[in-house]
Amino acid sequence: MTDDWLLVETLGAEPAVVAEGQQTKNMVPISTFLRRNSNLMAIQSAIGETVRAGLPLTSITPKSDLVIRTEVVQMTDGRIHGVHVWVGGPNADPPDRMIPGPLKWDLTNGVATDTMESLANSGLNPAAEATHGRAFADDLQTRKLKPNEARVISAVISPKPGQTFTSTWDMTDFRGRPISVGFAARVLNEPDEDGRDRLTCRAMNWRGVRDNSSATPLDRARRIVNGPPVPGVYRAMVDLNSWKLIKWIDETCPFFDWNTGEAPESVVHPDEMAEMAVMTVEFASGPTSRVLRLRANDGGWVPIHVTAHRLEVADDTFAGLLSLRLPTYGELIEAGDRLGDDTSD
Repeated sequence: MTDDWLLVETLGAEPAVVAEGQQTKNMVPISTFLRRNSNLMAIQSAIGETVRAGLPLTSITPKSDLVIRTEVVQMTDGRIHGVHVWVGGPNADPPDRMIPGPLKWDLTNGVATDTMESLANSGLNPAAEATHGRAFADDLQTRKLKPNEARVISAVISPKPGQTFTSTWDMTDFRGRPISVGFAARVLNEPDEDGRDRLTCRAMNWRGVRDNSSATPLDRARRIVNGPPVPGVYRAMVDLNSWKLIKWIDETCPFFDWNTGEAPESVVHPDEMAEMAVMTVEFASGPTSRVLRLRANDGGWVPIHVTAHRLEVADDTFAGLLSLRLPTYGELIEAGDRLGDDTSD
């Protein structure tokens, strides 16, 4: 074992190493990662005791020659996502510890819950961001689609219990400085307050180091998404099953109140649901577009031209790429009576 802290995810059947220091690891079972370490059983015992007690601990290895220190990574709802472990000499001081941030996504209801630590690690300003009731798009930074980000979007659209993800993303913080963020996530089936099953993605993030591995070939979805932005056009990815916003590709669209709620009817005029249903059928064979009434920033409705593409982000998993802009005069005339007189109510 190295002299650095190990971040161990504890949500699966066996604790798994997801980071060594700031370096991301791919959910390696602790028994595999430390298979040649004579103190493996003592370390496993310390991790288990930390999870059961929900408290950090300090213990001595059987030969009394090493100290095991642990720290808890606990979500605000009480669930422990992981344990930080360090092993060293009795008189040695552990190195500085990067602080992991727990977070969770309610995949059934489309709501994200963060912590102050996860917001800070993501490069957001914890003093200016809400931790509860967040849209997924609030957690996925506006930027080009990264190779492994497509897997996360796939999990949002078609979640399966037991799915796991680890990666390191390069991005910029709210001050414009380049940062790297490591993360590990697992999809779980959990009961809600009423005892009904709910799919949840529980995760941890941390300030990582840049991933210098060679990039994978760009697939069709990434080529389209990573195309240059067009002035006045704002692109976003949505879940085609529910039209929930997943992330903005460009800057957020200023023409309507996209953050008013997760339900489509809170963003799109109720009378437009039939048009959305037709678009869902049409973009199976190619791009489709409509002028739709969306919730205005002042609470009324505003006509927005929406073009939808259907993109495969993983095997047999599709997302929607929406391009939004203000409609032309001709497009408003073509939409005609369907828009009615309530676009300014």
